[in-house]
Amino acid sequence: MPYSKLTTKGQVTIPSSVRKKLHLKSGDTIEFTEKNGEIILKSIKKTVSDVFGVLSRKNQKPLSVEEMNNKIRQRFKS
Repeated sequence: MPYSKLTTKGQVTIPSSVRKKLHLKSGDTIEFTEKNGEIILKSIKKTVSDVFGVLSRKNQKPLSVEEMNNKIRQRFKS
């Protein structure tokens, strides 16, 4: 199991193998919880407001929920 040392400022480096396993990147938020005397490290996923507009495309007309549902129905009829 990987390990890390605590610095004088209370910081640790998360080992590369753990970062890869949790898909952590620089700037990600991490939650620490205690359970049965152990600390659990968990990656906090982004909220809707964090990713709002990420899928927008230039010159693409916004669709209503009803229009999206109709397009989904049409796609699955084929």
